[in-house]
Amino acid sequence: MVEASKRLLNFIDRSPTPWHAVASIAQWLQQAGFRRYEETEDWQIAPGACGYVVRDGGSIIAFRLGQTDAPMRIIGAHTDSPGFRVKPRGAFRQAGFDSLGIEVYGGPIIATFADRDLTLAGRIMVEDRDKGISTRLVNLERPLLRLPNLAIHLNRDVNQAGLRFDLQDELPLVLGCAAEQLPADEGIRQLLGAAAGVAPETILSWELAVVDVQPGAFFGRDNEFIASARLDNLASCHAAVEALLAAEPGQTQVIALFDHEEVGSQSYKGADGTFLADVLARLAECLGLRRESERRSLHARSVLLSADMAHALHPNVARVYEPQHHVHLNGGPVIKINAQQRYATDGVGEAYFEWLCRKAEIPCQKYVHRTNLPCGSTIGPIAAGRLGIRTIDVGNPMWSMHSARESAGAHDHGMMIKVMTLFFSDATELPS
Repeated sequence: MVEASKRLLNFIDRSPTPWHAVASIAQWLQQAGFRRYEETEDWQIAPGACGYVVRDGGSIIAFRLGQTDAPMRIIGAHTDSPGFRVKPRGAFRQAGFDSLGIEVYGGPIIATFADRDLTLAGRIMVEDRDKGISTRLVNLERPLLRLPNLAIHLNRDVNQAGLRFDLQDELPLVLGCAAEQLPADEGIRQLLGAAAGVAPETILSWELAVVDVQPGAFFGRDNEFIASARLDNLASCHAAVEALLAAEPGQTQVIALFDHEEVGSQSYKGADGTFLADVLARLAECLGLRRESERRSLHARSVLLSADMAHALHPNVARVYEPQHHVHLNGGPVIKINAQQRYATDGVGEAYFEWLCRKAEIPCQKYVHRTNLPCGSTIGPIAAGRLGIRTIDVGNPMWSMHSARESAGAHDHGMMIKVMTLFFSDATELPS
């Protein structure tokens, strides 16, 4: 189980942004014999074939095509994580320093980014003589940026009132001392151009995330925990890929990993877009299914696991959890349940996933949010409503969700891979 967590941490270190994560997964799939398909080309795919398709660099769907009348097993997750994104004209000069203006992406715990070694990673769009516009991934890797705290002598009530930043005026990141011979925006373009191997003047636009450079690590008396950025939700993405590659061929097996979950999924490559529905419809056509047959044989008999991380009991703050539904690090995969359908799990889905865990001989936990607190959500309800496929929300337990540095159990990741692999191989038809 611990070896699986080692592989996870290596994957996260290579994947500072959704675009890097998808590029890593695509390379991984190609090495395993999966063929890349483009949405713009005609698909002729035979049963048993393996492939993947990428939409706009940040979302990827991979599949192993089953037999014509076999139901589908689908695992969905998301590639993005909360944090900061650089504004189009982000670099500016103030008080003798070059600073970088940022926007908040999703719902990060902003204070956790203060006084950390931060850098830039993402993608730049450049002018290309042959293609018109081409995209390059960049990762500056070294400590480059900082969000310094005020000294306590200048912020006397910080320990009582909490650390807060004005989102417009107090979040710009320190980039360096002002250089009179070089405008601030030109300095950032030179950094990006050097990282991508292009002339700075050819850079047309960028999508850049602010990321912590500290690599993932094991911690605890017996190294029973892991700490890393972006466990939410690259851990679920990694588990889904490993399970797909390990599963025995049978029914159609799909993983759908989406960008933009942290900002609501409403984009053409998000879970609330058409990406998964489009791919499933095209796979059904490759199997020779008419629309009615697709609905009967695939959607009505299929199951989707929405895999996203779950809230583990914090030993110091047990009062904020539902007392009868504590889940623990290294306690095994979690079924997430909410009567308001913030999680998509129903009673049949709950029973099915617990049954899978028993077959896999691993423990299973169940999480319900405290009734007097608003509950977060996942891609699960979105996918269930769009596709009409029974969906079960699951995830591994973690601490510090949406922090710059999250933590989880070192043994849980291997258990999730094991039950996901069994899910892909299982052909049990559930009650309608």
